[in-house]
Amino acid sequence: MKKFRGFTLAEILITLAIIGIVAAITLPSLLVNVNEKAWDAQKKALHARMAQAIGQMNTLGGYGTYTENEEGTATEDTAAESFILDALSKVYKINNVCGPDKLSACGVPSKIAILGGEAEINFPTKMSELNEKLLNGYNALNDEGSVADTKAAAFETVNGESIAVFYNPLCGSDTSVNHYVQNKMCVNFVYDLNGAEGPNEVGKDVGFMTAFYNKNSVVVAPVPYYMNYKSAVAQYSDVSDTIDAQKVCKIMAEDLRLPDRDEVASLFINMKLINLEENAGGYWSGSVVSLGTSGLAWAQGVNNGDRNLATRSNTALVRCIQK
Repeated sequence: MKKFRGFTLAEILITLAIIGIVAAITLPSLLVNVNEKAWDAQKKALHARMAQAIGQMNTLGGYGTYTENEEGTATEDTAAESFILDALSKVYKINNVCGPDKLSACGVPSKIAILGGEAEINFPTKMSELNEKLLNGYNALNDEGSVADTKAAAFETVNGESIAVFYNPLCGSDTSVNHYVQNKMCVNFVYDLNGAEGPNEVGKDVGFMTAFYNKNSVVVAPVPYYMNYKSAVAQYSDVSDTIDAQKVCKIMAEDLRLPDRDEVASLFINMKLINLEENAGGYWSGSVVSLGTSGLAWAQGVNNGDRNLATRSNTALVRCIQK
């Protein structure tokens, strides 16, 4: 007779314990990857819908009212809420609208983690809380418009996203004399893809979109990488002993690229959300005007918001974004 030997109860229990340990280790990372892919797809779809809606509007400026007294305190502020009700809702399906001081009623979280999750901040509720340099940038109020410190309003989409709206009714066009981006920004949207549910972190379920120019508007939705590439090696040049800024992003990760001039301006607008270096001279964009080491490309100043043409052999910081 042949003897058949099976597993003992102890061996089975040890095997199950090992499987449980492996699952506990691997499942969280798998779930994170699944969530991030879902968020990325949802972000792209949201951007496409918003860009289409904004494209149907003749102008982005002039909605609502914003009045200040001599002390600079707002006495009337209907700008953002009016933009949603009187303009955006005509071209974009909206479930619910929440006025200033009632953002949470539309699922907007009270706190969010900035890019990289290193610090938590109160959710911004007015323009200056996105970036105080929107109001105080050097010469930013000249030419075709200025920036009002309007309070945010919010709305919910039919897909469950919560979106806070920061609106500048005085925005100008792309043909204004100066290059300061403050008065070219008409609307900035800060969204949470799943409302107040976690993780409420910029770069994950929280992101932003910016609409520039009151005529022929452009909507950008950059998803920035969590760190800068330092200026010591981020020189925008074809010189052999430096690294071309166009190549820097691929060095950091294959799925990254250099932002164009409107995308890097959006990073400036949302400076506090992504921990952009406030004392940096400027950040390169991928918008090139002329080629060669003596050619020109657009760079975004962060000290004062100036968008300027700089010689490509100059040194500037690089903040890459996802493709």
